[in-house]
Amino acid sequence: MRTLGIETSCDETAIGVVEDGGRLVASIVSSQVQLHAEYGGVVPELASRKHVEAMIPVLDEALSAAGGGLAALDAIAVTYGPGLSGALLVGFNFAKALAYALGLPLVPVNHLEAHVYAAWLHADAADAPDAGPRFPSLALIVSGGHSDVVLMTDHGHYRRLGQTVDDAAGEAFDKVARLLGLGFPGGPAIDRLAAEHGRAKTLKLPRARLDGDYDFSFSGLKTKAGRIVRGEEGDSPEAAELAAAFQESVVDSLVTKALQAAADNGAREIILAGGVAANSELRRVLAERSPVPVVVPPPELCTDNGAMIAACAHHRLAAGDIAPLDLDIDPALKIG
Repeated sequence: MRTLGIETSCDETAIGVVEDGGRLVASIVSSQVQLHAEYGGVVPELASRKHVEAMIPVLDEALSAAGGGLAALDAIAVTYGPGLSGALLVGFNFAKALAYALGLPLVPVNHLEAHVYAAWLHADAADAPDAGPRFPSLALIVSGGHSDVVLMTDHGHYRRLGQTVDDAAGEAFDKVARLLGLGFPGGPAIDRLAAEHGRAKTLKLPRARLDGDYDFSFSGLKTKAGRIVRGEEGDSPEAAELAAAFQESVVDSLVTKALQAAADNGAREIILAGGVAANSELRRVLAERSPVPVVVPPPELCTDNGAMIAACAHHRLAAGDIAPLDLDIDPALKIG
């Protein structure tokens, strides 16, 4: 069963081909990082226009890498939410056209759910992880727009236990990186600077909402970092010290909540997913502190890609989830 997955929820034009829900055949991503870097963040209108320009070349490259061409495909999968409206429309309408022209089923995929399935993608049998989720699984999905704690009880069955009440973790990374003059995207820049510096030597930043529910809050942490940069908290530490302290605070909050939710709900494993899952400190600390196995995609599959869309669609298609051609996007789509 060969599925082509299309992902255009934000600023990556991505198409992947996956066989049987797990074997990665091709994954092509056209990034717009350089386009948006001068603005310090993604400009939605520019992102949409770039998707239009990149879609055909990315498809051609993905099909070339996969071999067999369009005739070898069994289904077309596409992100229909959440994400930027204009960006979603480009990929979604392109997928509709492909499915209609080829007479193939169109499988709508929740972008957040797809991030979870990136954890089981493999290039060949020798690299294959375990067959799939050990239910119940606890998914920590962290990205530029989302910070969710989700209990996964079966394929397609989710219960959201917690979420951010203000800024998402990735958004906070980007904003603090901007304060430090590190550029965009901010997450990788802070990760690199903090890794070079080691643990924060003297500065310790607050952790919000560590007790009680499973929700996160990063707005206060971001505000605190801004006050420090502006000298409103006394002498300003060097950028590397602040980057390390900020990262430690975010990671501690994410890991503490995830472990609490996993223990309270009898999770057999923790799945770390989303763009922020590429953060080296988060991966290390969660693996060290977790009493249950931690499953994490390789860094290149943590960020947005079409292969995760195709992998998720395999299970959606098995459940009979085929979209009519009049289905529309859902930019505010939730999980659980």
